[in-house]
Amino acid sequence: MYLGTANGWLYESHNSGVNWQRLSRPGKRDDLVIDGIFIDPNDSKHMVIGAWVLGYKDGGVYVSNDGGVSWTGEAAMQGQAVLSLASAPSDPKLLVIGTLKGVYRSKDGGLTWMLISPPDSTEIHNVQSIAIDPANPNVIYAGTWHLPWKTTDGGTNWTNMKQGIIEDSDVFSIIVDPKTPQTIYTSACSGIYKSDNGGEMYHKVQGIPTTARRTRVLLQDPGTLTTVYAGTTEGLWRTQDAGKDWARTTDPAVIVNDVYVDRRDSKHVLLATDRGGILASEDGGDSFHASNGGFSARQVTAMKRDTMHVGTIYVGVVNDKELGGVFQSDDGGKGWVQHSKGLEGRDVFSLGQATDGTMIAGTSHGLYRLAADGGWNRATGLVTVSEPAVQPVTPALTRPPAITPRNQFTKKTGLKDSTVESPKQKLTPGQKAAVATATTATDAKGPSTRGKRAAAAKQAVPKAFDGSVLAVVNVDNSLMAATSEGLMKSVDNGANWMSVGVQGSGDWRYLAAAKTNVVAADLHAMHMSSDSGSTWTEVKVPEKLTQIAAISVEPSGEMWVGGREGIWATSNGGADWTTPKNLYINSVTGIYFDEAAVRMLITVSRMNFAFFVQLPDKTVTYADTGWDLRFIRPVGDHLVGATFFDGVVVQPSNAASGQRASR
Repeated sequence: MYLGTANGWLYESHNSGVNWQRLSRPGKRDDLVIDGIFIDPNDSKHMVIGAWVLGYKDGGVYVSNDGGVSWTGEAAMQGQAVLSLASAPSDPKLLVIGTLKGVYRSKDGGLTWMLISPPDSTEIHNVQSIAIDPANPNVIYAGTWHLPWKTTDGGTNWTNMKQGIIEDSDVFSIIVDPKTPQTIYTSACSGIYKSDNGGEMYHKVQGIPTTARRTRVLLQDPGTLTTVYAGTTEGLWRTQDAGKDWARTTDPAVIVNDVYVDRRDSKHVLLATDRGGILASEDGGDSFHASNGGFSARQVTAMKRDTMHVGTIYVGVVNDKELGGVFQSDDGGKGWVQHSKGLEGRDVFSLGQATDGTMIAGTSHGLYRLAADGGWNRATGLVTVSEPAVQPVTPALTRPPAITPRNQFTKKTGLKDSTVESPKQKLTPGQKAAVATATTATDAKGPSTRGKRAAAAKQAVPKAFDGSVLAVVNVDNSLMAATSEGLMKSVDNGANWMSVGVQGSGDWRYLAAAKTNVVAADLHAMHMSSDSGSTWTEVKVPEKLTQIAAISVEPSGEMWVGGREGIWATSNGGADWTTPKNLYINSVTGIYFDEAAVRMLITVSRMNFAFFVQLPDKTVTYADTGWDLRFIRPVGDHLVGATFFDGVVVQPSNAASGQRASR
């Protein structure tokens, strides 16, 4: 079996979809959405795929003659967004594709192509779906972003099929009954339609709610043609009486992109989903379980090794809602279990661990603590206190306004100023401790400010925090978090938090700590504290760096920063930045201080390499990981990496430099 992904990779399975492995990347690019796969029934080494690019008029047709190992892009279709692909059941060499420009046909297995829809047609373009009559290959159905069309003479003439279909319906899928070709099922954004006369007249299928009408795919059971599956944006629906009655067989949170029914055993059904990867059923769709061995489409944004349990790792993911959150591995990253009860589908941007072992999750909406029962509880207490003064850089650093690039997190706002405590509002013991700690820290500034700061602390009250939390680190015996509302600190293992750090700053994205040294940064500026966050100094960033993407700090206080233009280090608080010898890289995505090995772990995008800088002499080595990595972390005797769209990958134990990682 073969699996097409949205980042250009093609996977294969040799055990009916139980386990998967990467096969190749047609086009050698990471933005292709592989949305159509043809395997020649007379020669399984001959394959054709159609692909498109999200947000762009781009894509193409690729042909392989060695079972998908290597691919050749067809020059005539280069740059064409191929949205659909079908082969004629009566002639395997006849292929038809739908593109943004129209309908194309190949009579030689994909080697040459001809446009068979009217050139520059204002109607037959943006072709989302294709179907071919099982007996007559000249009868072709094309579903557009407006309505379906039909030709009975191989494309010379086309007829609009709109009787019974709501106008302006995106047609996602068309299937033709293999035994009764006059029976047509068509799915659109307005619902599912059925025709018993070859598309001349449709009637709407009832029984599927409006919210689930975006049906990505329709598929008949090849063994029982009265059974039809509808993969929708709200789960899988099934009819067993040719469309009269429908029932949903999955959770409504499942977004189905494709359906496969095993011709040898129709009880074996596979679903390709948006967030859950591959789901498998062995009972004809009554129940499903994950079938993702070797495959993951997760966007991992956070990772934390459990300091209390060797081999235990937690990762946080985004964009997966109820199917995402936090995952836990107890074997160094090989096997994973979802651990997200209480997060309510929130994206997890960061993970940390308190000194008592409590795991902390920084999400798109607030901070959470992992309880003993395995659920996450929200840290709702927030104490706002006066912030310590900032020692400015001379001359003052002028920076442009923050620009949020594509794929960056959306900033959340809404934290208000402190309010005066009313008689009915009381602080918990943990909140009182936080206020006391903050008051003590500010009292150390001197008698001239002691009274004002103490008064501010008395007036501070707990209030809900709902901002984004993009980093959590340990500083001495406390926790510090970089959030969209400023820097925050907890002295009671994450139960309660107070505002600290640089006055007037917000939207902190990066945070790193080593001993008492702490570095915080947004997209364009850095601040450093050498006393665990009590006082802060603004750091001048390298002139060539246009946007910060990663930071780190050594116990000695030496700071590191990286981005699109490269990587730099400074040992004098930013007065001078230098690039370590033999580390002339760009597009830096991660910098991490590996305390046990006394080295920096560095990742860059689209190179598949990890770089290791041994300290303090800064000797540079590197390894080909085989994966595009967001960051890497040490776990025991090996490294674990987070990819951008392929989940977690693990370096084999005691792997030599240059050995590739495995999933």
